[in-house]
Amino acid sequence: MNYSSDFSDRCSSLLVVAVIVSLGSLLLARPAYSQVDTFEFDTIEQQKRFRTLSDELRCPMCQNSSLSGSTGGVAEDLRREVHRMIMEGRSDAEIMQFMFERYGDFILFKPRLTAGTVLLWFGPLLFLFLGGIVAYGIWRRARKISDSDSKLDKSQQERLRKLLADKA
Repeated sequence: MNYSSDFSDRCSSLLVVAVIVSLGSLLLARPAYSQVDTFEFDTIEQQKRFRTLSDELRCPMCQNSSLSGSTGGVAEDLRREVHRMIMEGRSDAEIMQFMFERYGDFILFKPRLTAGTVLLWFGPLLFLFLGGIVAYGIWRRARKISDSDSKLDKSQQERLRKLLADKA
């Protein structure tokens, strides 16, 4: 029995199967299409406002994606809602307020400065300041300890002389 030819026959047949499966998967793969919203605007200014608002509002479903960058169903609905409000003649502030009332601070990429968000805005500076105070206190104590350790009082100096005299 010739084991080497049997082994090579199996390897070649496995190779043919792998090539067929690879080619089949390439042929069956369809390109991914994303839905593109097409909104009609009366003016270029309305279109710019829509793009700006869509970039400033966060998708509630995707969490870290703007409405314009999200393909989620919620983002699609919100884009449609923003378009409707722009066409009704509402201002950007009114649209932002509507979205804020409906979804809270999360909908805004740049949260508003309120009593609830003060720690969010200034917390890192506060912690940096407190850390600097603590580091300065530690440095002062360490310097004070090292200065006091290097100076001997009279009794310590006399004791050191006696120890050195006994050794000599």
